[in-house]
Amino acid sequence: MPTTTKLDMKRDLTPLYAPSTDPVLVEVPPLRYLMIDGVIPEGSSGPGTDPGFQEAIGALYGVTYTLKFESKASRRDFVVMPLEGLFWADGTEDAPPVGAGPMLWTLMIVQPPWITQEAASKAAGALVEKRKVGRVPSLRLDTLTEGRAAQILHVGPYTEEQPTIEKLRAFVAERGLQPRQKHHEIYLSDPNRTAPERLKTVIRQPVG
Repeated sequence: MPTTTKLDMKRDLTPLYAPSTDPVLVEVPPLRYLMIDGVIPEGSSGPGTDPGFQEAIGALYGVTYTLKFESKASRRDFVVMPLEGLFWADGTEDAPPVGAGPMLWTLMIVQPPWITQEAASKAAGALVEKRKVGRVPSLRLDTLTEGRAAQILHVGPYTEEQPTIEKLRAFVAERGLQPRQKHHEIYLSDPNRTAPERLKTVIRQPVG
């Protein structure tokens, strides 16, 4: 019987998903993501308390694991990648402070190259029909091209990221580079199983 191959993109892209707590420059290849868009209203206490944000997380993982199980049945297994997010304010690509104004977001999970929009939409439809997730009207498969970027590892609560972000911005400025594209976060830890002070988050900023 043929063996099942298993793609581990996190291992293959180690420099992008295992940074140090010191800023570094990396080259990010185009990556295909399953994405869901949304907005956190002004005055909100943050993404963690926004129902739409939490529903999007559930939908992304639900669809991704459905695709994984279907792929494994076809003998092309893959390791599920971490949850990632882009954050920005209307009219700017900088993320506003929590509660300072509406925050737009795109939550996303990297997918292997053989996953199609048709397969993702079918998986989402099946989960909605089974009432395992709510409606996911903005679910899409898209390619994000970031290229050269600066990134750093933040260890600690999400609410205490600002000093790490400022450290990354200073690193970028010192090298005469300019931020471009959106603030990008990669969540390496499960907040339901990890103490806040031990959470690991990659903060990435494309530069030019």
